[in-house]
Amino acid sequence: MRLHLIRHGETNWNAERRVQGQSESRLSDNGIEQARALGGRIGAIAFDAVYCSSSRRTRETVQNCLPRDKYRITYQDQLREIFMGPWEGRLYDEIAGAETESFHHFWHEPHKFRVDGAETFLDLQQRALAAITAIAAQHRNREIAMVSHGAFIKSVLCHAAGRPISELWAPPPLHNCAHSIIELNKDDTWRILQVADKPVRANQSDQGS
Repeated sequence: MRLHLIRHGETNWNAERRVQGQSESRLSDNGIEQARALGGRIGAIAFDAVYCSSSRRTRETVQNCLPRDKYRITYQDQLREIFMGPWEGRLYDEIAGAETESFHHFWHEPHKFRVDGAETFLDLQQRALAAITAIAAQHRNREIAMVSHGAFIKSVLCHAAGRPISELWAPPPLHNCAHSIIELNKDDTWRILQVADKPVRANQSDQGS
């Protein structure tokens, strides 16, 4: 299966630097334009199925980047962003001042990130991989699109590259509407073909299992 991982467009909360997690935000005007531009770039790809996080921002992204009359979209809660619990809705700058250690862990030592009532990055990765494994079982040798979120996609790419969760935020960053591609092979190996719109050469792509 070839899986196209697409991050949602810019939201009002992205612009405000506000923690989203699984709370609902909406695409900004810029985010809508980003999604439409993405649609122009991927319009020639014939997807066999399209999956999308049930969050509003991903639903709005898929509605603006793919023809509504061409695909039946499957929305899944399992594809939502990391659940941030008490951090959701708060400004990043506020959290940086109030919860210095946890904020540092979130961005610089993600394997140590723990906040009561929130998912860990390992929780997120396990949820993401379970969802993708189930989809792959239904769509072997198919071209699949998945519209999701930054940390969700980063956790999948981390696994595909065979890296530990401590390297979750390794570059490159995933900009809004970033398009990454991974290949899931019959022998259960994963190969990264593209990250954030840029192709990855075969000798640059690590393999996970």
